[in-house]
Amino acid sequence: MKKEKKKSFFRKYPAFVIFAVLAVLIILAAVLAPLLTGGVNPTKGNMAETITPPSSAHPFGTDKMGRDIFARVIYGARASLSSTFILVAVIFVLGTFLGILAGYFGGWIDAVIMRIADMMMAFPGLVLAIAVAGILGASMRNAIIAVAIVSWPKYARLARSLVMKIRHTDFVAAAKVTGSRTPYMLWKYMLPNTVTTLVITAATDIGGMMMELAALSFLGFGAQAPTPEWGSMLNEGRNFMQSAPWMMIYPGLAIFITVVVFNMLGDGLRDILDPRSNEGR
Repeated sequence: MKKEKKKSFFRKYPAFVIFAVLAVLIILAAVLAPLLTGGVNPTKGNMAETITPPSSAHPFGTDKMGRDIFARVIYGARASLSSTFILVAVIFVLGTFLGILAGYFGGWIDAVIMRIADMMMAFPGLVLAIAVAGILGASMRNAIIAVAIVSWPKYARLARSLVMKIRHTDFVAAAKVTGSRTPYMLWKYMLPNTVTTLVITAATDIGGMMMELAALSFLGFGAQAPTPEWGSMLNEGRNFMQSAPWMMIYPGLAIFITVVVFNMLGDGLRDILDPRSNEGR
């Protein structure tokens, strides 16, 4: 019976299963980086092997400091994935919390939260993130903070709209009449009715958030040398586009493949969790 259920699930959602497996493989590559690279230190250079093309000794070649690019790409998955997951978790929790408060209480609380959200959304997201990162200082932690500051309004507005749809329903009114307190109402009724849609949004945003963090690192506002991170590796290789294109090709491919996999995984998750998508099927 279990095998039949697995087969039926795969037949119903083949894209989700395939990209979930690919996503797990990418995460495992980051976790098992020391094993996959044979213990090569991604930050240790060898000036005798600077800018050497791909070979059996260095499958992706070396950079201007003689560091193995294959090792840096694999270890770069750690920095890129961990920072992206942290960022998505932060904006998910912050945006959902503020959106539920705004939608449930209304009044001045709603006005204050939504006006701040509107102010954040009035500026181009990446431009505002660059400004915030420039004020805070260049580091991956500050890049996460900068992108989180400009990204939470999307989740807040979505959570608010979902809460406002159910705030005046009969079951919510009945819960209030029976003496349910506000924290219980928020946890028991408001959050469960918003979390599915917000989880789908978060899953589809992973690729986009990774691109924004990579962009900040590329511009010098994110990860700093010698930390291996895909965006900063692109920045290091841009001066060698003609003489040593492999310095940009492999980090760029890593970003491209990872973003595509997680975007498709988010689409597959939406097909499973979104009732309207299932009705379309």
